[in-house]
Amino acid sequence: MTDPRYLYAVCRPWSAPLQAELRGVAGAPAREVRHGSLVAVVSAVPARAFAGESLRAHLADPQWYAGVVRAHEAVLSALATVTTPLPVRPGAVFPDDSAVRVLLAADGDRLARTLDRLAGRVEWTVTVTGEPGAADDGPPGGAPEGAVREVHERLTALADEWRLDPPDRHGAPPPSPGPVLLRAAYLVPRTLSEEFVETVDRYGAGRPAPTASLSGPWAPRSFTPAPYGGD
Repeated sequence: MTDPRYLYAVCRPWSAPLQAELRGVAGAPAREVRHGSLVAVVSAVPARAFAGESLRAHLADPQWYAGVVRAHEAVLSALATVTTPLPVRPGAVFPDDSAVRVLLAADGDRLARTLDRLAGRVEWTVTVTGEPGAADDGPPGGAPEGAVREVHERLTALADEWRLDPPDRHGAPPPSPGPVLLRAAYLVPRTLSEEFVETVDRYGAGRPAPTASLSGPWAPRSFTPAPYGGD
C-alpha cells in the first residue's frame, strides 16, 4: 500500500537547494511533485495515522495537531528562503503522487495566478499594544484610529495588501501586556522588508505606549485564497 502524501505548499520551480536535512510531518523528508510549471511540496506519511478515520481522529487531538502544525510551518519557513510558496492548510493529505498531480492539473490556472500575485513577497504580522488611553483605538476589526493609525498607514504604504485581525497561524510569541490596539498582517515585497522592519522598530521611540511587536517573515498564508491557506 502506498503511503499517503502530505501536502505543504504549491510553488513555481526554484533553483536554490532546500536544507539538506529538512524533515516535515512525521519526520519524513520533504520532496517535489511536478506538473507543468507547478511544484507541489509533499512528504510520505504513514497510512496508519494519516488515512481515513485514523486521520480524522488524530486531527481532533489538539496535542497531535499542534505537532503537525509545527512541522508544517518548519517546511513552509524553509521554502520561503528559496521561493514564494502558496501555503496549504495543515492536514491536507492525498492518496499518492498521482492525486496531487490531479489537483495541480484541475486547479492549475488559479494556482498560477495566485503564485504570480504572491511572487517575491512575504507576510509580516504586527501587533500594537498599549494601556487604556494610550491611543484612540477603534472597535475590534475596525479601522485603526489615532496614534495606531499612524503606524498602520506607514506600514500599508510599504505593503501590497493588508488584513486586520488575521488568524494566529504561525505560533508567534504573545504580544507585550496590555490591550491589543491593532493586529494586522501585511503582504510586503522582499525588497521592502528591511524598511518595513525598521518602521516597526522606530514606532513608539520616545514614548512609553503604544508599542509594536513584529513576527515574520512568513509564507503569505493570510493572502492565500481558500481552500488553500485562506479561511
